[in-house]
Amino acid sequence: MVEATHMTKQFGEREYSESEYEELKKLYEGTLSSISEGEIVKGRIVHIGDNHVTVDIGFKSEGTIPVAEFPNLQELKIGDEVEVFLESVENKDGQLMLSRKRADFMRVWERVVKAHESGEVLKGRCVRRTKGGIVVDLLGIDAFLPGSQIDVRPVRDFDAFIGREMEFRVVKVNHPSENVVVSHKVLVEEELAEQRKAILESLEKGQILEGHVKAITDFGVFVDLGGVDGLVHITDLSWGRVNHPSEAVKLDQTINVVVLDFDKEKKRISLGMKQLLPHPWENIDLKYPVGTKVKGKVVSLTDYGAFVEIEKGIEGLIHISEMSWTQHVKHPSQVVSMGQVVDAVILSLDKDGKKISLGMKQLEPDPWNTLLEKYPVGSRHTGTVRNLTNFGVFVELEEGVDGLVHISDLSWTKKVRHPGEVVKKGDKIEVVILNIDIDQRRISLGHKQIHGNPWDAFEEAYKVGTEVEGAKVVRIIEKGVIVELPLGVDGFVPLSQISQTPVKNIAESFKVGDTLPLKVIEFDKDSKKIVLSVLEYLRGKEQALVDEYVNTHRLSPMTLKDVVESSFGSEGGFSDEAGSN
Repeated sequence: MVEATHMTKQFGEREYSESEYEELKKLYEGTLSSISEGEIVKGRIVHIGDNHVTVDIGFKSEGTIPVAEFPNLQELKIGDEVEVFLESVENKDGQLMLSRKRADFMRVWERVVKAHESGEVLKGRCVRRTKGGIVVDLLGIDAFLPGSQIDVRPVRDFDAFIGREMEFRVVKVNHPSENVVVSHKVLVEEELAEQRKAILESLEKGQILEGHVKAITDFGVFVDLGGVDGLVHITDLSWGRVNHPSEAVKLDQTINVVVLDFDKEKKRISLGMKQLLPHPWENIDLKYPVGTKVKGKVVSLTDYGAFVEIEKGIEGLIHISEMSWTQHVKHPSQVVSMGQVVDAVILSLDKDGKKISLGMKQLEPDPWNTLLEKYPVGSRHTGTVRNLTNFGVFVELEEGVDGLVHISDLSWTKKVRHPGEVVKKGDKIEVVILNIDIDQRRISLGHKQIHGNPWDAFEEAYKVGTEVEGAKVVRIIEKGVIVELPLGVDGFVPLSQISQTPVKNIAESFKVGDTLPLKVIEFDKDSKKIVLSVLEYLRGKEQALVDEYVNTHRLSPMTLKDVVESSFGSEGGFSDEAGSN
């Protein structure tokens, strides 16, 4: 040491003996304490100033500590012994660096570390919120309490704990960063362990318990029974329909539940709420006899009807066929909507099957009972074409009242292949009531019956042997052509009556709109059929007329003799296409 060396020189100059020098040297070195940086040492207060407290730790120099580090400064006096932390033997100015605050922290840190090792419970105060948890004043140092470690139940309001003194267990200590993590939840869990054991041992099916709603999921509700959780499945919340458990309970709500089943090993408990209430189907036949008018809310829509909740746990079905007497309901959404409150009538009740059939149309008189009065058979009406099918036309007489015009009742004179040839959707059309079937709810209509049957007149105008000019081709078929005669009726010309020689491709020789000279060779009033012949018309005519016909239609040449020798009806009859309607 510098001081020792200097002293040696002095002693040498004063000519002390070697033994005296060594003795004096030991006495001097004994006055210096053996100290190291980063440790807590004891010192004695030698001065208390306005800003600093001077402390002697037995080193060659004294250290100063800000008065702010002494919370009990008024209680201190010169000569008192205090613990301080030696931060540095000397700073850049050669001064001893001491800290009373750090010494206090280190003593607390040692206590906290020991508590972590031993599991000792410490008290602390929640001082402020921070991200993910709360800062706790633990014996004077800051510790972190995560939100998940506050309680066994999820905590949604951290602010409610600020300022509260609680007990904690140190669960993590980080020495390099001097961070401390504490938990209150582990203490609560320990307290609940005995309760949980007692509850599990005393559980019985049918037992009624009180609990708190701990969590709500899509499939049910978790209930805290006092340390043990049980599940109320969504189907056991209410006898009525529950779309989501939040409709039946709220978080932290106190509820009564009944034990349905439990597994002690897996600690699974099934609970129920609806079982505490009477089953709504008891005595339902007395409460809702057939014919009773009820009011309910639409809770479900399907393709075939609407389910209506009459009361919790009791639903009935209104089939689409029971929604309207007259309207053609294809989907219940045409009449009702989800959540709508509707009136209905009990049509049938199956107590064992828990099924109720409801009706809406029964609240109104059946219009079909008076339909014959409004639409007597034979009466004429104007309706709107609502729909076309292959077999006919549906005509709306009034809203909800439709009748069918069969394809055979569209025209007296035309062979209608599809109703679209005569009318289109939305057209106004005159009809006659042909028949009304109340039981089957069907109305038969006719359109051609608006006019009298013209076949009486046709019988005279188109008797066999009558020559017809101006007939136009309207359709070409495999066995001949269909022509429209001057009075508007269709007739049939077989291939055998078009040419004396076979026609290879009739569609190349004849076009729609061509005019043919014809003679009636068959007339059937009952089957409404007129058959005509070009060859019979040309029989006995000039050869020039025959040539003109042949050239016009690019047929094989024919002579008057050929025509005369042609055999009427040689094919043994004519196609059904010859018939009209």
